Amino acid sequence: MLPLQNRRILITRTRKQASDLAAQLEALGAATILIPTIEIIPPQTYASLDEALTRLDTFDWLLFTSANAVEAFAQRRSLHPSNARTPKIAVVGPATARAVEAVGLPVALLPPRYLAESLAESLAPHAPGSRMLLIRAEDARDVLPTTLTQAGTDLTIAPAYSNRIPSGSISALQTLFANSTAGPDAITFTSASTARNLIALLDAADLTLSEGITLASIGPITSEALRELGHQPTIEAPEPTIPALVAALADHFTR
Repeated sequence: MLPLQNRRILITRTRKQASDLAAQLEALGAATILIPTIEIIPPQTYASLDEALTRLDTFDWLLFTSANAVEAFAQRRSLHPSNARTPKIAVVGPATARAVEAVGLPVALLPPRYLAESLAESLAPHAPGSRMLLIRAEDARDVLPTTLTQAGTDLTIAPAYSNRIPSGSISALQTLFANSTAGPDAITFTSASTARNLIALLDAADLTLSEGITLASIGPITSEALRELGHQPTIEAPEPTIPALVAALADHFTR
């Protein structure tokens, strides 16, 4: 019997990003339910990103903290074609690294732990006197910018996209939780935003989480967000990657 056989698992990622997680869970027997709590939309303005792209070769490092940022970078760069040298690229984790490689660029630095804190530590020795371009979400955490600036880098931040709560998910959640016997056995949280947004959507739908639902967090930052919202994560992946999250769920339900 497969470790997740007949387990109903709610995935809270964007529809575009949910496919890999869903495929891995379904391969272990799970029945997946896709209700996104995040919708990726353009930033208020691309002005900072477009301006930085015109002088890309003046930076020593190009930093990405998500695959969404890589995608936005590639799209905007195609609008401003140039033969300018691409700086060395540092990424926060393997999914972001794959996105960089998919657009034909090499990754020079991948931190030992797939967190902004670890990326900051890995970049700190390169920071003094350097110029770095950080392409990220409009509302991202400031751990990386603060650490690098204090370490002596000249940092430019270019918002590439923004996160929005999809209002259409409210009715989907109401339908899902209408029948207590048909609700999810587990919910996956792949970022602090998915945690905060799901709770906001549940509040808007006048719903609460049952204590019997397994809350599966991808890592410590996401777990911290859940605790701040009053929900203790049931399990936390040993490293913040999709395969590790899937393995943690399989192990949990096997035990």
